[in-house]
Amino acid sequence: MTAQQVTIEDVARAAGVSRQTVSNALNAPHRLRATTLARVTAAIEELGYQPDQSARSLRTGTRKVIGYPAPADNPADPNPLMGGFLQALVSAADAVGHRVLLFRCDPQQGSGAVAKSFNGLIAARQIDGFVLSDVVHDDPRVDVLTEAGFPFVAFGRTAPGRPQNWVDIDSVAATAQLVHTLLGQGHRRICYVNSAASLPWLADRRAGLLQAAAAAPDGAFEVSVPEDDPAALSQAIQRLLVGPARPTALVCASDWLALTAYQAVRVAGLTVGTDVAITGFNDMPLCTLLQPTLTSVRLPLATIAHALVDRLITVVEGTAPTPTTGLLLPAETVMRDSTPSR
Repeated sequence: MTAQQVTIEDVARAAGVSRQTVSNALNAPHRLRATTLARVTAAIEELGYQPDQSARSLRTGTRKVIGYPAPADNPADPNPLMGGFLQALVSAADAVGHRVLLFRCDPQQGSGAVAKSFNGLIAARQIDGFVLSDVVHDDPRVDVLTEAGFPFVAFGRTAPGRPQNWVDIDSVAATAQLVHTLLGQGHRRICYVNSAASLPWLADRRAGLLQAAAAAPDGAFEVSVPEDDPAALSQAIQRLLVGPARPTALVCASDWLALTAYQAVRVAGLTVGTDVAITGFNDMPLCTLLQPTLTSVRLPLATIAHALVDRLITVVEGTAPTPTTGLLLPAETVMRDSTPSR
């Protein structure tokens, strides 16, 4: 007899219990005594019984499936950060018996296209709720799901007046801590290498820099160029590196910007980690491949994914109301050779 042929009645017979007791063991184990639950569990494992998920879905009204609109990416040059988040999300969902359904939904196409993508899945009753990532304050995905009254959680803060069921890292505190570390190493002239993109997490990183830089004796200054053109940004950094008042540390809003900073420092005839300290943000794999290795802020992707899934499941199953406040998680600064003490 194969696992697919084993029925709940077979398990009940092997364990010497009723069919309802087996059902309780699967769906409400807290109702059973420990000895009974152990006996039923042993029978399930011995027979290789696999519950009929479609039948369970009909009874409970849930599909055990989480929808995730995967961010647009270039297969030839994938984003390792969001790839890591997807792996963490799949693992977090699997830990609570759920699967992740990927689909494409580009917020840049406007509310109409977004509504079509989400409402089609909702109408088909294919999923229990959504996990969103790369959320911005005026995100049309949030508006569509809010209007539909459908469960969702967000990696990134939603705007006031929208459901606050989000999880995010404290970018302000993370960047401030990074700057305080540099100050503690003896750096007194700190330059922030910013992105021209208007994104909430970048604004938070800048706010953290400005907050902490108030303690810098010579202050902090900022450099960025329109459209994040690497060549133009490299030239702008090189101009700052001329003369005795040059910065001793470059705090970059991302690891990608840190690559440009490395190039600019070397073209200026200086040495990264000796003449100029450089830091990044996101701690992508490239950080350990650079010479010297790059100090960066690591996002706790597994913790974020588990928190998102836990929040979503409590709303879907009705064990708790939708949270009225988001959850801020700390990030970790990973110190490497690009930031030696002065």
